[in-house]
Amino acid sequence: MWSTAVLFSFLGAAAIVALWELRRWALIWGATPTELRREWPGDELSPQAVEISTRAITIDAPIQQVWAWLVQIGQDRAGFYSYTWLENLFRCAMPRVDHIVPEWQDRTVGDTVWLARRDRYRGEARQKVVQIVRGHVMTLAAPSDWGRILRRESSHSGTWAFILVPIDSGRTRLVVRSRGPEAPTFFGRLFWVAIFEPAHFIMERKMMLRLKTLAERTPRTAVALAS
Repeated sequence: MWSTAVLFSFLGAAAIVALWELRRWALIWGATPTELRREWPGDELSPQAVEISTRAITIDAPIQQVWAWLVQIGQDRAGFYSYTWLENLFRCAMPRVDHIVPEWQDRTVGDTVWLARRDRYRGEARQKVVQIVRGHVMTLAAPSDWGRILRRESSHSGTWAFILVPIDSGRTRLVVRSRGPEAPTFFGRLFWVAIFEPAHFIMERKMMLRLKTLAERTPRTAVALAS
């Protein structure tokens, strides 16, 4: 019969393996092997990123329809289509918008995408649009990296890219690519893996699922009027 020490060692090892596999599943949620192998827009901005996640979902709506919802993200626009109650628990003052707003259909490089109300967190809860291809790609990065990217240097804090790939005239693949910071400290990487990654997965997955729901139920005429 196994001793208690051996049993606990076995259970501990099994738990570590299970958590590692759970983390791996979360990092590649919904993505195909081909999507995991290829390079994506935005990768070139943070080539030395240590932690990378690639998540994807098929949306039964044309690419223009999905883009109309995606381009609206931001606290000062339509929010992030995630768990609003949880975001507001952390004082984000996140709205919940369920329609396409024509005034929010434009984004340009250099725009600020607010993660919380601008008077919260000393105005630091924000990202910058560092790359955009209208109807296809929007990549965000930390404001601290804005100067580096303008100088064609790499982003130190990583990037967050939203990529739309048309499957056919009526279906779109949404790929969300997150690239973590370059050369994090030991404690920084521990925070990333233990705290940031799980929280980010929960919120991002909800965002992707809600984008799918919103885009699929939107009449094409609504997108045409907003364009």
